[in-house]
Amino acid sequence: MSAPSAFDRRPLGATSLEVTAVCIGGGPLGSMPGAFDYETPSARGVATAVAALTSDFGFLDTSAAYNNGESERRIGEALREVGGLPSSIVLATKVDPDFETGQFDGAAVRRSLEGSLERLGVDRVDLLHFHDPERISFADAMAPDGAVAELARIRDEGLARHLGVAGGPASLMARYLYTGVFEVLLTHNRWTLADRSADAVISQAHEAGYGVINGAPFGGGVLARGWEAVQKYCYGPASAETERAIKAVELICGEAGVPLGAAALQFSTRDERIDSTIVGVSRPERLAEIEAWASWDIPGDVWEALEAASGRDAGLDN
Repeated sequence: MSAPSAFDRRPLGATSLEVTAVCIGGGPLGSMPGAFDYETPSARGVATAVAALTSDFGFLDTSAAYNNGESERRIGEALREVGGLPSSIVLATKVDPDFETGQFDGAAVRRSLEGSLERLGVDRVDLLHFHDPERISFADAMAPDGAVAELARIRDEGLARHLGVAGGPASLMARYLYTGVFEVLLTHNRWTLADRSADAVISQAHEAGYGVINGAPFGGGVLARGWEAVQKYCYGPASAETERAIKAVELICGEAGVPLGAAALQFSTRDERIDSTIVGVSRPERLAEIEAWASWDIPGDVWEALEAASGRDAGLDN
């Protein structure tokens, strides 16, 4: 199978949205040093958002929680600079717990969305995700005054065209898909060269007609920059299994002359079950690098070696 272009467009499941194979992620452009170990100055973050909005990437993802709304504020400033949201761009954000109280009930979801719309300077978003719902119990989320019921009301009011669930634990994501409220699955850090624990839920979502988005193909940076530079996975300590997988695929890529980031990105973009892959970007010049990695020619024997060496049995959860 040849690598798709980063700009290839395809339907997002059964939604009305069409997205590019690569989605630009707004976490790093909002500056999240706790996760990525570096700061992104405000001017550079805005410039990165402007570059994304005026590029051929057709999908931009952010969250209320990315640096307490700073990612959304910078994207909002970029939208004002370019004269509003281009018709070619799908804009997604996520609702999060209350910044001060930590509450994640229906009222907090409503406040989260209202804050996002204000920061972004838009009247509605194309896609709204329930972000990391593992922070509360499933029963609380599904209560009459809970987060999920409020998200459904938000969609019914037209403030979000479509709803997704975005989280880590694959088994929990599957439970939310079974509710029938959500149209899109966003899994992160669980389908990479170092961790395949989202395999079953990705298949479940795809086969049922949901849109599937895979976030963090670089596992927080280590599968782009290498083990010596990062030495952690998913923003925290890596298990021994995960570390072995990372070092093994890094060695294979080095010997083959293939950028580690290209292999990590294509592990996701070449998967026909996945509609779009989110890549966080913190500087404008990274967009060209991502485009090049997405279409890098990786020989078949290298893929066979990567498949054999990567984290088939490693996983953050089941």
